[in-house]
Amino acid sequence: MISVITKLQDYSPKASETEKGIIEYILKNPESTEKCSIQQLSEKTFSSPSTIVRLCKKIGFDGYKHLIHSLVYELAIRRSTDEERVKNINKEDSLESIIEKVTLKSISSLEKTKKLIDIKVLEECVGLLDKSKNICLFGVGASLLVAKDAHLKFLRINKSCSIIDDFHGQLIQAKNMSINDVAIIISYSGFTEEMIKCTKIVKAIGAPIIAITRSEESPIAKMANYKLLVAATELLFREGAISSRIAQLNIIDILYTAFVNRHYDSNIKQFNRTHIQKPNLSTK
Repeated sequence: MISVITKLQDYSPKASETEKGIIEYILKNPESTEKCSIQQLSEKTFSSPSTIVRLCKKIGFDGYKHLIHSLVYELAIRRSTDEERVKNINKEDSLESIIEKVTLKSISSLEKTKKLIDIKVLEECVGLLDKSKNICLFGVGASLLVAKDAHLKFLRINKSCSIIDDFHGQLIQAKNMSINDVAIIISYSGFTEEMIKCTKIVKAIGAPIIAITRSEESPIAKMANYKLLVAATELLFREGAISSRIAQLNIIDILYTAFVNRHYDSNIKQFNRTHIQKPNLSTK
C-alpha cells in the first residue's frame, strides 16, 4: 500500500504553488481530508478538481479516489499503532517514558515500512542477488552499520559480497564493479553526497542498483533500478538514526531471509558449516 503522507512530503519541494497549497492542507488536516469530496477539497485549497487529479497522478495514484482510499487505510494503521504516543524525547521524560517512546517509535517505523514494501520489487531484487557474481554494499554513518550487518549475513551462506569502511575505498569498489555484480546502496535520505557519487559510478558501469532509502524522489532512488523504501519517520536533520536504522535493518533481514529461502536446504547446510562454536562458560 502506497503511503500518501510520504508521497506528498517527498513531492512537496518540487510542487507548484497551487500544488503546495493542496499538499499543505492534506498534511495538516489528514483526518478531515479523508472525508472530503474532490470538489470540497478544491474549495478548501483554492484550486480545481483537475489540478488535484493531476497531483494525485504525479505522486503515483490513479486518481483522487485511489489517494483517499490509501489515506483512509494509512490513518487506520496510525490509530491502531497508537502513534499519538510516539513523540520526541524531552528533558522531563522519565526512564519509563523514554522506554515507551523509543519502543513505540521503532514499532511504528516497522509497521509503516511493511506497508511500503512492493512484493514484486522484492522478488526481483532477490532474483537479482541470486544471479549476481558479487554483492557490493555501500553506506556511510549509521547506514554503514546496516551495510556491515548485511555483509555478515551473506558471508554466513558463502554468498560473495563486499563492504569497505572508508569512503574512498567504496569509490574504488564502485569503479571495480562489473555488470554481473549488484550494488546495494543504503541511504536513509537518498541525498547523501558520498552515496550519490558511488551510485553515479555504478550507474555508468551498467551494474544493477538496489537502493534502500526513504524517498523515491531522491537522486539515489532515481538512479536505482530497484527501490526498497523505508518509512520517513525521522527528520533528515536528526540527532541520531534510531527508528530509521531499525527500518533499514528490517529491510535487510527480509531481503536476506527471502534469499536464503530460495535455496533453503543448501543454505541450512552452509549455516552448519559456518557456525562458530561458543565456549561453555557455565560452571559445574
